[in-house]
Order: sequence, then C-alpha cells, then structure tokens
Amino acid sequence: MNTSIAPSRITPVILCGGSGTRLWPMSRKSYPKQFLPLINKQSLLYQTLKRVSALNSSVLMVGAEEHRFLISDELQAMGLDVDLVLEPFAKNTAAAMGLAALFQLKQSTGQNDPSKDLLLFCPADHHIPDHQRFKAVVEQGAKAASDGHVVTYGILPTHPHTGYGYIQFDAQSVGPALDVLRFVEKPALEDAQSFLLSNDHLWNSGIFLLRRDVLMDALLKHAPDIYETCLASMSKASIEPWQEGHLRFIRPNAEIFSHCRSQSIDYAVMEHLNNIKTIAFNGQWSDVGSWSSVAELSPPDPEGNRILGDGLALNTSNTYINAPHRKVVTLGVKNLLIIDTPDAVLIASQESAQSVKEVVEALESQQDEKTLLHRKVKRPWGWYDRIDQGERFQVKRIAVNPGASLSLQKHQHRAEHWIVVKGTAEVTCGEQIYRLQENQSTYIPVGEVHRLHNPEQTVLEMIEVQSGSYLGEDDIVRINDSYGRD
Repeated sequence: MNTSIAPSRITPVILCGGSGTRLWPMSRKSYPKQFLPLINKQSLLYQTLKRVSALNSSVLMVGAEEHRFLISDELQAMGLDVDLVLEPFAKNTAAAMGLAALFQLKQSTGQNDPSKDLLLFCPADHHIPDHQRFKAVVEQGAKAASDGHVVTYGILPTHPHTGYGYIQFDAQSVGPALDVLRFVEKPALEDAQSFLLSNDHLWNSGIFLLRRDVLMDALLKHAPDIYETCLASMSKASIEPWQEGHLRFIRPNAEIFSHCRSQSIDYAVMEHLNNIKTIAFNGQWSDVGSWSSVAELSPPDPEGNRILGDGLALNTSNTYINAPHRKVVTLGVKNLLIIDTPDAVLIASQESAQSVKEVVEALESQQDEKTLLHRKVKRPWGWYDRIDQGERFQVKRIAVNPGASLSLQKHQHRAEHWIVVKGTAEVTCGEQIYRLQENQSTYIPVGEVHRLHNPEQTVLEMIEVQSGSYLGEDDIVRINDSYGRD
C-alpha cells in the first residue's frame, strides 16, 4: 500500500536564522554559513531550496531581518513562491517554528481541512546531495505525520561522532516510521561508540514533519509562553506585497517578539512528547557544523590533506587548507585546520573544530567587529571592500549593481572622495545632480546630503576615500532609502 501523500500537501519550512559561529572566520553574523558558497560554488541555502522544491514549489522561510537581502539574492531566478517570515530577534527554533505555523494557519483559513496540512521543517545549512532520495524518505513519513505523529528524520551513523545529537528508537517497532525512545545530546566518545554498536541509534538531523495543529497544540501545552508571544506578535504582523511576483516579507511585531523566551524546539517540546516517530535516512548527509565537517566534503590526497584554493602542503599530513585569496604554505605540520580570509586567519587543531565558537566569544568580548563583518561586505545595492585604513582615513572599493542606488544620506564626521573606475555614476550632492564617467572624480563635504546611483545596465565600480575624525559605519544618517533601512 502506498503510504505517501501528494507532495502538494507538504509545505517546506526552511529555518534560516543560524549564525554558524563554528565556521568563523568565513561565517560571520552579517554573512553566516548558510549563505557561503561552500560546495560547488553554491550556498547551503541555495541547495536546500533546490532540495525542498521537489516537494512543493511554494516554500515558507523563517530568517533574520538583517539577512533579508541575502535571502532575496538566493531566490532570484529560482521561480519559487516564497513567504519569508523575518524575525526581528533570534529566539531559537521553538519560536521560529511557532511563527511559521501561525502564519500558515492564517494563510490556509477557509480550506477544507487545514488541520491536515503538513509542515516540513528543515535547517538551511545542511548538505544532502541526493535530492531524489531525500524526497522519497520525506514522503515515507507523510502517513505517520498525517495520523498525528511527529516525524523526525535520523541519519544512519557511520562513525562515533561526538558533535551530533542522537535518536534512540525501539528496535522492535515495525515499518519505516520507528518509535522514538529518547533523544541524546552530544555524547562522550565512549557513549558514541556504544550507540554505533547498538544499531538502535541515529544521528539527529533536526528535520521534522508534522501537522500544523499538532505543533501548535504541543507548543501551547509545553511552552505556552513562547506560543502566546508568537501569537501576539503575529497578530500584529505587517505583510509586504509580493516582490517581483515570488517573494513576500512578513514581519512579526518587534516589540512583542522581543519578550519571547529563546529555546530550541528539542528542549521546549520534543523531549516532552511520546508520539514521535523516526525514519532512517541512508544517504550522504552533513550538518556542515564545523571545519572538520567541511573538510570531509573534499577528497583527501595520499597524505590525508584536503586543499581548496591556493594551498601547498609540504611534509604535511591530515591537514585542511582553505585558501581562496592567497598562497598558504604548510611545512612539517599535521592534524591542522587552516582557513584564510582577507582580514583574519584561523589555525586550529583538528580536535578543536567544535570549539571555534569560543574564538568568536573571545573576539566579541574584545568588541572586535571581525565577528560581525567581513572586509568585503554585501549590501542590497552591491558591495564594498575596505582595502586600506589608518588614522583618520579609510579606502573602499565599491560596486553598485545596474539600476541600484545607495540611500540619500549624510555623515556627521567624514568627508568622501569618489573616483569612478568603471561605468557611470549619477551623483546627488546637495542641490546638484550630475554624472561622472570613468577616471572622473568628485568630493562630498562633511554633513552634505548625497546619493550614489548607477543609471546604466552594467556594474558601476569606484574607489571611495574617506577622511575625518570618525569613520564607523554607524555614521550614516539616512534620509531616504529604497530598501527600507533606517
């Protein structure tokens, strides 16, 4: 008997709010790991969107307000209808799933039996290359989920991994959907070895399939404060019209949502339930949760080294080098992780891969902005790269997309010199509006209202030289902005 249901009954929900601190220095708060082109020059989010679109071309996403333009870039030309719930604050997965369920309830009002709608919650930062196998395994859980069970997907373990959580299932249960006995957090090595030998444990993927009403009832019973806060904030949410026909922004009320308790769905709900089933996924999977996990996605050379970019390993073994920007050479070392970026380099032992978040915590305590921004920073209008800086000056390379504009703005503490190196710039400076061609320049005095616009169909590239007493990014007073930024 076919136990699956039509794919249209399953709504994929991508949870896109992670910070990816264990992949610093490439992953930073303004550009976390789900947006990094880590595999085949594609981001993990892009791969997740392609994977779930086989189930349904209409997708619901929950992400951070500050990442909305990064998400929009990933969605361009994909042809998916996406509702994007923008969290004003990161409050972990219980709140994110609650917001998604409440929004989907509002959208499905008036349908014949909306309580039977299934939601598939997927993290945005997993690597699962076999999309067809993923689709087939997801649909194996549809019958159990329709019957009111919470279905979670476990990964058949290949080694005693201490960085993953585990699911213990009842080995006597029958069928693809197995009864879950308990969840186990990241175990010690001895326990992980025991789990591997027992044949009744799976790695916890964090992927769930369940009816919307089952999720809402579980939140109301086991985390009523989270449920009520999500309900109140969604009742006063603002909804923007569809962007370019395929993307719509939903913004819960920020003041109400700020009071929501932050907790994972595992602790808030799952550990209290007794109606959970699991289905084993026997295929390639990685949560890409550490640099060791990233390294494992590349084939090793005979010495066990994995090298991406311009790396050279001499008398070196079991070492991962990620060097996309310049030559990185190792000599006489072993068991290292080396990740090079233009403004920071990480060198760590393989055993310390799970502890990289401690580096981020240490840098945050020093108020080092390298936890937040890269040297090259993406913006909705293009990007800028801080190529030099010193006392009272900073030099940026700026690229503005065709037809895009920076905000109409002014600065209280700095003046700017602009030099066009490619394309055409339309400059607003005070009451004047004029154009600059390649090799032409202009000067923006301190306090003058100004704007930069690219009127052409090719990318505008320019050099900006800032000078003044304070050069921080918060010295921007926006008067008008096409992207809704304050």
